[in-house]
Amino acid sequence: MHPVWTAQQTRDAEAVLLAEMPADGLMRRAAHGLAREVRRVLAGRRRVTLLVGSGDNGGDALWAGVELRRAGIAVTAVLTNPERAHPRGLAALRRARGRVVSADTETAREAVTSADVLVDGIVGISGRGGLREPAASLVEAARAPVVAVDLPSGVDADTGATDGPAVTAHRTVAFGGLKPVHALARPRCGEVTVIDIGVRAQGEPHAWVLEAADVGARWPIPGPTDDKYTQGVVGIAAGSATYPGAAVLATGAAVLATSGMVRFAGSARERVGQSWPEVVATDSIEEAGRTQAWTVGPGIGTDDAGRALLGAVLDRDVPTCIDADAITLLARHADLRRRLAGRPIVLTPHAGEFARIAGEVGPDRVAAARRAAAELGVTVLLKGSATVVADPDGRALVHPSDDAWAATAGSGDVLSGLIGALLAAGLEPWWAAGCAAFVHSRAATLAAHRTGGAPVPAPASVIQHTVPAAISEVRGR
Repeated sequence: MHPVWTAQQTRDAEAVLLAEMPADGLMRRAAHGLAREVRRVLAGRRRVTLLVGSGDNGGDALWAGVELRRAGIAVTAVLTNPERAHPRGLAALRRARGRVVSADTETAREAVTSADVLVDGIVGISGRGGLREPAASLVEAARAPVVAVDLPSGVDADTGATDGPAVTAHRTVAFGGLKPVHALARPRCGEVTVIDIGVRAQGEPHAWVLEAADVGARWPIPGPTDDKYTQGVVGIAAGSATYPGAAVLATGAAVLATSGMVRFAGSARERVGQSWPEVVATDSIEEAGRTQAWTVGPGIGTDDAGRALLGAVLDRDVPTCIDADAITLLARHADLRRRLAGRPIVLTPHAGEFARIAGEVGPDRVAAARRAAAELGVTVLLKGSATVVADPDGRALVHPSDDAWAATAGSGDVLSGLIGALLAAGLEPWWAAGCAAFVHSRAATLAAHRTGGAPVPAPASVIQHTVPAAISEVRGR
């Protein structure tokens, strides 16, 4: 797992190192790694334009420009605030015969539009709000790939939120470790490269980002003495006459997630049996046999029948994934909510469902998920372009997504089936939610690339069927 540190944690760690180093020593380390990454993006081309603000990120960009000039690359520094540009970095670039222009000139615009690569050093991790003029107009005019210094300017370091014009980077060079922006706003950051500059943050990380190896090591695989029962039996309570597809998607995902056993209970029993003959399907929870976990909610409706179904699942008192309509029912019925606290439960709301049960998400997704987990006493998986999983004990992980292929109707039903299967196999809720989110996202990407050519949209049923390939990938690493 990769730790994620807030801007303040990063500043505190940098302060310790800065006290032990000569002036600009830490900046020169950062600039060396930045220059290396810029040259990779250049790929033999020769013109770099630096967008230089008044903070340390601007200094990083200027010192990187010095190294690029020494390598024979043409460098123009566009200063958004000439009076406050880093003085030693600026003097060094001038000595290296780099060109320096003010951002409010036509020359600056020409330097931006003619560059092979732009380096975004406008705003650092302390920046707030969107880009101001003239930087905003210059960024809008950019056509070349952008390499961001630590984070894309105009994007909040701790939340990944934007409030006005902001940079969208081709690559972001992060110094010392990941910040929340790198996980929460991956589409803005592009490819993220972490440069070790000797900074070591202290204390508990703000959040974690899973790697494939973390997921592969925990994914349940049968051992030589296992049978269908010892691997974990999951029950699925999903679907209805109106939404039978939800039952098929959630149940099928559970079947494909592990090689144990899946039971189904609900009015879509016949449809599930036709699609997945290996599933033991019954009409009601009471008729279902013993299970180690349940998934409940997708397509069950929010009427009295849906409420009774959710109550029956909670009566089983086993680890449970609660999704979709079941979350709406919890929001409406305090008596059901009171039964959650302290139990091994994963709640999987999208933003609208979250608002019903825990208030608006707001710009800080990690804080929102933590708040809901603490108030409800359960693990909360907040869906979105960056999935956040928070535990009542305060642990949080973020799964960044480079694409939106999972944003399709029924995709959440697949995710809930995966979580239920992992809960039945014995994973604690935080790990079950995190591992399922990782594999689900990877399955969606594989589904989009199924033709072997350019990626194409993939419906949830195709995402479901690429789950085994996604599991194979994470285990193979």
